[in-house]
Amino acid sequence: MAQLIGVARLGRDAVLRYTHDGTPVADLSLAFIYGRKDPNTGKRPTQWVKGSLWGQRAESLTSYLIKGSRLNVTLDDVHIQTFSKQDGTQGVALEGRVLTIEFVDSPNQQQQPQQQSAPPPQQPQRNYQAPSMSGMSDMDDDIPFNAYFARNAYCI
Repeated sequence: MAQLIGVARLGRDAVLRYTHDGTPVADLSLAFIYGRKDPNTGKRPTQWVKGSLWGQRAESLTSYLIKGSRLNVTLDDVHIQTFSKQDGTQGVALEGRVLTIEFVDSPNQQQQPQQQSAPPPQQPQRNYQAPSMSGMSDMDDDIPFNAYFARNAYCI
């Protein structure tokens, strides 16, 4: 079976439906961007793939699968499906079953637009000085490598 693995962006919110026997299925519209930018438009080509997420994962994740979310997905059983368009012509769509799904963006980045908030309150500055080390001389922490290597220089 063919598999497709990559990072995609959701083109629309996930749609939850149920089969006749009650199995939950979430339909995903995944946009995979690939290739080089078109010199005329400055955009990279996009491959749209219909993904289906089955079972309890579909029910529990649907509310988080919102338009614009970036996902790392693995699709299995990827195949070309033909369908009739509204104008009567025949169209093709790439479809697959979602095996693994991982959110690339954090939930805060996905669901909430960037809000400008007040800077966090700063703690008052304290005039604190480290206690002096009375009785200890100011030691030089550097090891005198030059003196050692000048006397014991070896080539390996």
